[in-house]
Amino acid sequence: MTQHDSPSLPAHRPGASKQAPEAPDDTSPSCTTRPWMPALLYTLGFLTVYLLAICTPWGQRAENPWFYLGKQGGEAAWIYPLSGSVYGSTPLPPLELSAKPTVMAGLAVIVLLTLVRRCWRQGFAALGVAILAIGAKEVFKSTVPRPDLVGAPENLLDQGFPSGHTVIPAALTLAAVLVVSPRIRPYVATAGVLWLACIAAASATMGGHRPSEVLGATLLACACYGLATWLLPTAAAPGATRSPRALHVIALALALIVALVSGARPDTLTRSLVSAATAFICAALVWYAAVGRPAHTARRTRPALD
Repeated sequence: MTQHDSPSLPAHRPGASKQAPEAPDDTSPSCTTRPWMPALLYTLGFLTVYLLAICTPWGQRAENPWFYLGKQGGEAAWIYPLSGSVYGSTPLPPLELSAKPTVMAGLAVIVLLTLVRRCWRQGFAALGVAILAIGAKEVFKSTVPRPDLVGAPENLLDQGFPSGHTVIPAALTLAAVLVVSPRIRPYVATAGVLWLACIAAASATMGGHRPSEVLGATLLACACYGLATWLLPTAAAPGATRSPRALHVIALALALIVALVSGARPDTLTRSLVSAATAFICAALVWYAAVGRPAHTARRTRPALD
């Protein structure tokens, strides 16, 4: 009788059939955690805002009247007492003269976290995000002029794109999430976007910057963060962050409230609402870049049932 070789079967282990394959950890680094598309999209968004708002006549006509909505200056804004413009008052970082100390303190915190956690690659990437975003803002403002396409008054021709006060909280927040523990990353991002919402709304409503300048600063910081995470080695790249869906809703809801309060002016509803809307968009951009989608969208493996 001819014997046929029977296929080898795996050895049976008790309870093996009831044991589900181990679900992949959502926080483990993989190639999918380092896409190049976000960096490209943020960069294209930055250039698009600049070209449409600064380099077109209708863009300038839309934003130049911004400074004439309501009373001149920022005294009417609710947040004005915290701006540091009042003699002898302490400014809310990084407004007024607190900008440079805020940057230096932020960089020092990043260095300290890098030394404590010994995350050298993430630390260098975080420093790169902050320095590149803030430095690029300075280079862009000093080398790229604001063309006068509509015969605007001389006081409206100063180049304010992108906003320096807005790029600081955006860049430092995105830098911080690179060096903190993944467990507290969503909460650090929450504090950062609330700070950003406040500063972005204040910068717009007090007349320091146009809405496009505030939005451009946030897109610049997000582009630098996207570039840094893409260039990081796979083992050092931040993975998908597990965070409850409720935290996403709470963080963005609080950002909206902070933006509304910080952008409020009793003399013009239009300026208040546009400032708040711009600040909320900035907060949402940084939140999505730092945290991403809610955890419930991650793929999970259900245990096998007999």
